[in-house]
Amino acid sequence: MNNPLVSPGLGVIFWMIVAFGILAFILMKWGWPVILKSLDEREKAISDSLEAADKMKKEMENLQVKNEELLKEAKVQRDEILRNARLAGEQIVEDARAKATVEADRIVENARENINYEKLKAMHDLKNQIANLSIEIAEKLIKSELEDKQKATEFVAKELEDAQF
Repeated sequence: MNNPLVSPGLGVIFWMIVAFGILAFILMKWGWPVILKSLDEREKAISDSLEAADKMKKEMENLQVKNEELLKEAKVQRDEILRNARLAGEQIVEDARAKATVEADRIVENARENINYEKLKAMHDLKNQIANLSIEIAEKLIKSELEDKQKATEFVAKELEDAQF
């Protein structure tokens, strides 16, 4: 088996080492710095990205805490607004009830006054009617009494006696 790849000769090994050395020198001189520089830049970019991600995570946590605080504050304000609205509603109902009571009392008092007024008016009208009826009855009685001349004279005399003090 004389395969040169499996058992290379001394010259091939020498030239392979020289070629590898030249390649290693060229890579060390111009390749490694570029590769190391890009690796450093990549490492720095990754590091910056991780720091930015940590920063963003902290900001998100702070924002979440602030949002929770705002939510709690909004709930407290909502509860306070609802409580105030409920109290205002109750106050409005109470005011309306008080006004209605006052108005009802006023209406009842006006009705009583109207009833008393109408009662007095009816009594006055009744007295006037009784007086008119009494006068008519008295007229009729006096006419019947005075139809006879002698009775009329006696009646006038009797009335004059009664009228004197």
